[in-house]
Amino acid sequence: MRHAVIAAALTLLHLAPAAGFEIESESIFGDESAPRIEVLSTTDTAAFAPVLTAFVARHPGRAIRYVQASSSEIQRAVAEEGAQFDLVISSAMDMQMKLVNDGFAASVELAAPGLPAWARWRDQLWGIALEPVVTLASRSAFADLPLPVNRRELIATLRENADRFQGRIATYDPQVSGVGYFLTAQDDQVSDGFWRLAEVMGRLDARLYCCSSDMIDDLRSGDLAVVYNVVASYAARFRPDDPDLVRIAAEDYTFAIVRSAFLPAGAPDPEGGRELLLFLLSGPAQRLIAETSGVALVPGTGPAPAPQLRPIRLDAGLLVYGDRLRRAGLLAEWQAALNQR
Repeated sequence: MRHAVIAAALTLLHLAPAAGFEIESESIFGDESAPRIEVLSTTDTAAFAPVLTAFVARHPGRAIRYVQASSSEIQRAVAEEGAQFDLVISSAMDMQMKLVNDGFAASVELAAPGLPAWARWRDQLWGIALEPVVTLASRSAFADLPLPVNRRELIATLRENADRFQGRIATYDPQVSGVGYFLTAQDDQVSDGFWRLAEVMGRLDARLYCCSSDMIDDLRSGDLAVVYNVVASYAARFRPDDPDLVRIAAEDYTFAIVRSAFLPAGAPDPEGGRELLLFLLSGPAQRLIAETSGVALVPGTGPAPAPQLRPIRLDAGLLVYGDRLRRAGLLAEWQAALNQR
């Protein structure tokens, strides 16, 4: 299929990028009159609120302005628009590494005992959370069908029950979501079976989304039955109150993204950014983060990783995902797999 889509890949290279730094939400934590630490992040505000609330409770002389945006918009804001922030947080590991490699991050010395060596890059990029990437399903939508435990079973279930799942499968759109593209590239590297799954999703008119939270909302409303490759922490706050929501950590492999943070070079309040980053790496914050993600990044602060969990390392190898020809080829193959009609 790779040779068949090369023309489409070359066409994608010439698509003009979208313009503008678009904010999804903006919130203030702490006393609005206190000096503000400016944070730009992909993490859903509701999912990160307990950690930010804990920080301002410990630092009453500080407030946090928390701006949520997509990973693509964050890259645009930092690299192209010179947006002024004190800390940048994202789950798009490849984009974070590119920003750091291109000189947009400051070096900072921090004590981070217990942080795995693969969860930091020099003194510039710091892992703050380990985020499993899972499949979510509606228990009522499966009804009498057994829940799949790996991708092979998921493919078989979808094929054999096409009427039930037609138009009710979702995943990230890798053309608009930085995390979506990154996870598609990871699946492509690890498993040939992923493309069989993509083709099945295409035949069933899979719906593509920019964001985990939107997919989960539609799953909970009954519009969707299966959501593939969703960051688990976004679902965590719903599961205790929603018995219909089922989390499937595939036994063949389950990726875990390292959500990372860096202090921008030229930040307006570098000490504030450093103070917040240091807190995020502390035991109390790590325990709060692990409650949401379901797994500890720093050993001893939460549940240990399951055997099938595959953490993706923070290293220079992530830079390969920024190659334009590689990206265009992968997106073209994705489009060919999804367009089965």
